Amino acid sequence: MFKNYFKTTVRNLWRNKAFSVINILGLSLGMAASLLIFLWMKDELSVDAFHKNKQNIYAVYESVFSEGKAETGYETAGLLATELKRKIPEIQYASSFDGGGGAATTFELGDKIINMRGGAADSDFFKLFDYKLLQGTASTALDGPDKIAISRKMAEEFFGSADAAINKSILYNNSKSFVISAVFENIPSNSSDQFDYLVNYPFYLKTVDWVTDWVLRGPKTYISLFHGSSPERVNARIKNFMDAYLGKEKEGAGLHYELGLQRFDEMYLNSNFKNGRPDGGRIAYVRLFSIVAVFILLIACINFMNLSTARSVKRAKEVGVRKTVGALRSWLIIQFIGEAMFFTLLAIIIAIVLVLLVLPVFNGITGKQMVLPVAQVSFWYMLIILVLLMGFVAGSYPALFLSSLNPIKVLKGSLKFSLSAVWFRKGLVIFQFALSIILIIGTMVVAKQINYVQTQNIGFDREDLIYVPLRRDPGPRYSVFKQEISGMPGIKEISRADQEPTAVGAHAYDMDWTGKNPNTKTVVKHITVGYGFLKLLNLKLLQGRDFSRDFTTDTAAYIINETALKLIGYRNPIGQPLSIFQNRGKIIGVIKDFHFLSLHDPIEPLVVNLNENTSAGYALIRAQRGKPREAIASLESVYKQLYPKFPFTFTFSDDEYQKLYKGEQMVGKLSTGFAFLAIFISCLGLLGLVMFTAEQRTKEIGVRKVLGASEIIIFRLLSKDFLQLVGIAFIIAAPIAWLVMNSWLLDYAYRTTISWWLFAGAGAATVLIALLTVSFQAVKAALANPVKSLRAE
Repeated sequence: MFKNYFKTTVRNLWRNKAFSVINILGLSLGMAASLLIFLWMKDELSVDAFHKNKQNIYAVYESVFSEGKAETGYETAGLLATELKRKIPEIQYASSFDGGGGAATTFELGDKIINMRGGAADSDFFKLFDYKLLQGTASTALDGPDKIAISRKMAEEFFGSADAAINKSILYNNSKSFVISAVFENIPSNSSDQFDYLVNYPFYLKTVDWVTDWVLRGPKTYISLFHGSSPERVNARIKNFMDAYLGKEKEGAGLHYELGLQRFDEMYLNSNFKNGRPDGGRIAYVRLFSIVAVFILLIACINFMNLSTARSVKRAKEVGVRKTVGALRSWLIIQFIGEAMFFTLLAIIIAIVLVLLVLPVFNGITGKQMVLPVAQVSFWYMLIILVLLMGFVAGSYPALFLSSLNPIKVLKGSLKFSLSAVWFRKGLVIFQFALSIILIIGTMVVAKQINYVQTQNIGFDREDLIYVPLRRDPGPRYSVFKQEISGMPGIKEISRADQEPTAVGAHAYDMDWTGKNPNTKTVVKHITVGYGFLKLLNLKLLQGRDFSRDFTTDTAAYIINETALKLIGYRNPIGQPLSIFQNRGKIIGVIKDFHFLSLHDPIEPLVVNLNENTSAGYALIRAQRGKPREAIASLESVYKQLYPKFPFTFTFSDDEYQKLYKGEQMVGKLSTGFAFLAIFISCLGLLGLVMFTAEQRTKEIGVRKVLGASEIIIFRLLSKDFLQLVGIAFIIAAPIAWLVMNSWLLDYAYRTTISWWLFAGAGAATVLIALLTVSFQAVKAALANPVKSLRAE
């Protein structure tokens, strides 16, 4: 029996090649898209989840509450880890961790000078986490001031192997020699913390002096609890832990610090905060695309249903004959679901090939290094379940419908479909196109927002602006670098800042001014700059003046932005007193607000102070228009002359700004691709319904043509109903799309508008695509010879 069913399936597939190709194509595209999304979701969910003790590892986040607002992040006081372990008995291990902010550090061995990225951590770090050690032990890896742990990659770069590197010395930043006490396996790509080396934390405390101040935040704090400990209890105990270390003079009324715990393996996907508590993040993208994957699979299954139903007239007599000779309905259901599973099996094979072809491009868009996990048994189990599930869903309706046909009516040729069956199929098409239109509108809104943030005037000129990281001592100070570079080919202007202008994260917690309410504490951002900073960035000066060498007192002067002025409340701010970090000075200028963070965040109060004579931070260089290459060549020649032991590195301001929106750019590209796939697969379903209708109305079309109906009238007859379905789908989809995208835009403090023309464009594009799809079969039916159709009837 099963052999007979298999032969019948193969014969039907071969006889109806066009139908089979369309059916398999729809299923394979849907499954390929879903497999790609599955791989991406699996990778996202695996980030930081590889540590064996993950259920007991936590990150500490710190919230600063000021004037009813909370500023929360993973940056904590530098001594917090040590004190938590000392005071909270449930904590087994604790480690501070500073990843270096992505900055590269220079290492030297003989004639090899290489930049590596890394940071600093406490001696508990390798006890806390399961980073594999190739050489050394977790207890001794970072337990001394002269010890450093390096990656396999770094060991091979300098020594050839991990074995050869252990207990050897290496020069750090041209200033200190470290002994390699451990070599760890290269950090996997699914780790949120990426580093090639870790120096011991005591060394870090000595070199970064501000980190010992409890009011300032920088490193992350990770802890692990003893098995059986209650995280809720620990969370309650550490909530007001900072009170004992800040003191009344620093905390004061109106400014309050709180600590909280978050599972370490949940940080990556839930790194947003609201009201001092974790509140989503990238997990929203995971949920979004999981829904998209399900929708695309549903659309593909609906296509199969519609296409199978469209061919039901030709299969009806086969069913009638089988029933007449005694076939049970249950066996017919098994036959048609089996056919659906056979189609699905062919589709999954094609889908795997498509995934292999597309995966490199998909990795480029998502920034991942994903591969098909063919060596994992669970992957093949998943594919088997997918084939069975899709085969059952796709084949269920055709199987139930065809197996229910009355053999007498079928063999008499009086097969008709009930009104409910017709509307069910039309409802499926409406559902398909509604999902497609939602995806199209969503894609257009995402593209509009991305264009908005890329072209928005953020308040300073990013064009031809270059950042060059400056080296801390030993080495020439910034003033020497500036003097040497000035006037070189391609160089227009130069200044400095201690932070990149699009990533100002330093806080001042004790800003004071005349007339301030003594019971009020505020949190403001601050940036330290060199002469010419305002001119270099083309920042608009609203009141007062810029820092100038003509005024020696400017080293104790401040420039503030509009938002800071509103906070302070001075009517005539120039010359008025202001202090941060207990350094008293005067306001000499007010600048127009500019965006120094992403457009997700509102502009905060900003205080700018002067420090020209330093070797830290970034040199900011404005290249002459159209001459960035000449500027970079000049910078490199001077840099190598002043810092011969350090490789030259630089970034463009525009590139750093775009990094702020990597997530949005990824979503935009993926949603565009999936929207195209959805509309394409939906059109295959529409084509199936047109084929079905044309077959059902063959005799009617023939009679109309014999009576004089033109091809245009026939085309209009077949097209009108389907375009109405698309119109209904648009009416359903438009408000849903608006609600979803409006909610998405609320994450931005500065956002584009959802214009009416987005909906009009999406609707028009969908109608046009549907019309082209319908016209293929409608024109074919309109041009058919009526004599042949009537003879066939």
